[in-house]
Amino acid sequence: MTSKVSSPTEQTDEAVVGEQRKPPGAKDVRRVDRVIIRFAGDSGDGMQLTGDRFTSETASFGNDLSTLPNFPAEIRAPAGTLPGVSSFQLHFADHDILTPGDAPNVLVAMNPAALKANIADVPRGAEIIVNTDEFTKRAMQKVGYAASPLEDGSLDGYNVHPVPLTTMTVEALKDFELSRKEAERSKNMFALGLLSWMYHRPTEGTEKFLRTKFAKKPDIAAANLTAFRAGWNFGETTEDFAVSYEVAPASKAFPPGTYRNISGNLALSYGLIAASRQADLPLYLGSYPITPASDILHELSRHKNFGVRTFQAEDEIAGIGAALGAAFGGSLAVTTTSGPGVALKSETIGLAVSLELPLLVIDIQRGGPSTGLPTKTEQADLLQAMYGRNGEAPVPIVAPRTPADCFDAALEAARIALTYRTPVLLLSDGYLANGSEPWRIPETDELPDLRVQFAQGPNHTLDDGTEVFWPYKRDPQTLARPWAVPGTPGLEHRIGGIEKQDGSGNISYDPANHDFMVRTRQAKVDGIDVPDLDVDDPTAGTGRAAGTLVLGWGSTYGPITAAVRRLRNAGEHIAQAHLRHLNPFPRNLGAVLRRYDKVVIPEMNLGQLATLVRAKYLVDAHSYNQVNGMPFKAEQLATALKEAIDG
Repeated sequence: MTSKVSSPTEQTDEAVVGEQRKPPGAKDVRRVDRVIIRFAGDSGDGMQLTGDRFTSETASFGNDLSTLPNFPAEIRAPAGTLPGVSSFQLHFADHDILTPGDAPNVLVAMNPAALKANIADVPRGAEIIVNTDEFTKRAMQKVGYAASPLEDGSLDGYNVHPVPLTTMTVEALKDFELSRKEAERSKNMFALGLLSWMYHRPTEGTEKFLRTKFAKKPDIAAANLTAFRAGWNFGETTEDFAVSYEVAPASKAFPPGTYRNISGNLALSYGLIAASRQADLPLYLGSYPITPASDILHELSRHKNFGVRTFQAEDEIAGIGAALGAAFGGSLAVTTTSGPGVALKSETIGLAVSLELPLLVIDIQRGGPSTGLPTKTEQADLLQAMYGRNGEAPVPIVAPRTPADCFDAALEAARIALTYRTPVLLLSDGYLANGSEPWRIPETDELPDLRVQFAQGPNHTLDDGTEVFWPYKRDPQTLARPWAVPGTPGLEHRIGGIEKQDGSGNISYDPANHDFMVRTRQAKVDGIDVPDLDVDDPTAGTGRAAGTLVLGWGSTYGPITAAVRRLRNAGEHIAQAHLRHLNPFPRNLGAVLRRYDKVVIPEMNLGQLATLVRAKYLVDAHSYNQVNGMPFKAEQLATALKEAIDG
């Protein structure tokens, strides 16, 4: 999918309010063009599920959307504490949008910790819905409130809606044979029902989901449905919510087609399956569970009907070892991991470079080093992907830009691996993996043909006329060696990590041969056919030069594009380009960089792409960096870019 860049400009964080309409006997309904909602509570309060259901209904309604789940690394973080707060932010609109939004228009705070952890992001005048039942003296003291923020005037600048969510949920479920604790668990569904009424979201999908999810526990299903409907009815009848809001479908933001909401990890999974079908090869995943990559293993394990085989290994090294063995055996082989796993897999990646076999290594980056921030995002594995192996072991690198774009990135990584017989690193990250957006489901005839030809017989004639198979005799265009499936008569050849003789594949310690093989493997990667870099520069050919180019890669695409739109709306001349291929770089990158007086590279690391660009092209690229585990905010980037333009 080509990411959306040509639709109406993304607005500021204040939703544009239209005319109110009020049918006789009904509440006011106000039309807005966009809304940012954040659900926040304990990690056990179901905020991720609540946000996911609201997102699904929003997608089915036809809005453009972008999400930002944010949760602790602990399976069950300490209840009522600031580190234990889990949140889900959703930005939806009637036009093209690019980010989950900088600041929420609505905050749903299930307890004092959720309020305190998120209030700094909420602009004055925003709506705050608080679960007053949880604002006990002990709960407030636990997070440092000396007095109740609901009573001390500190929230006077906001539209606060105090709602006893817990009590009302328990009351709604009084006819069910549930303990109070069991009934309280449905309060997230009460909140979801209230917000669904407030923003005119469809309800059928959520009701169907609840019936399916709790099919084996019909009493629990009925309780959650009752709580959900009670929340809707509360919004309809209470005087505290005098206005509801409508956000029209984003009908002009999307090309015609069938759409669904999709997360980055799900899009990657579907892309891998599509690649295996287009290559007419079985898909094999050798993997070890690791946040935030595990969802790919979970999803692919569901698709045995497409010839997918998944192996959950005992550790990272075993996972990639099994995947490399599957590649040797003729499968489209994949291993998934995050940064710490890439470190453990590095020796086997080097073996794959030496064996020259296709292998997809998917790194869903997270905050590091070591265990770091498992559930937070970062882009700090680029240099590890580029150089993190012993010896000269070049590996192509591909990076998706949005959650939906992960589908296309998987197909592109597979194309390179299969065509050039090389391992390929795909760098996604936690923001893309867990975030979601609408995705147009492609037709099968839109997908690339990835079929490969296995070696069938001898490919070389010795001086004495004997026909033999040489495993390292290369295609003159791609420098790829033949792919010989084990068991094919006459194609027996040596395998292993010791340097090979060019052509014959025999073990070789010859210095000149090693030099030749090292340079050939590098030349193969350097020669990979990648598209030229597209530059979004409205001033091209107008005589009004944009002196500044913003260069990005990976998940910074959304915030960068939103920031650039804001600056252009303010009259600034600024160009933008975004890299998908990080090794090799597009052939025109150097020429593009030299066209501009200033090059700014925003990254969620300490300047890794900037280091590569400065070293390779001798361009004085300026870094703008962030490593706080969160994606850039558009306004933050716009301010930094304006300073770069004026500086």
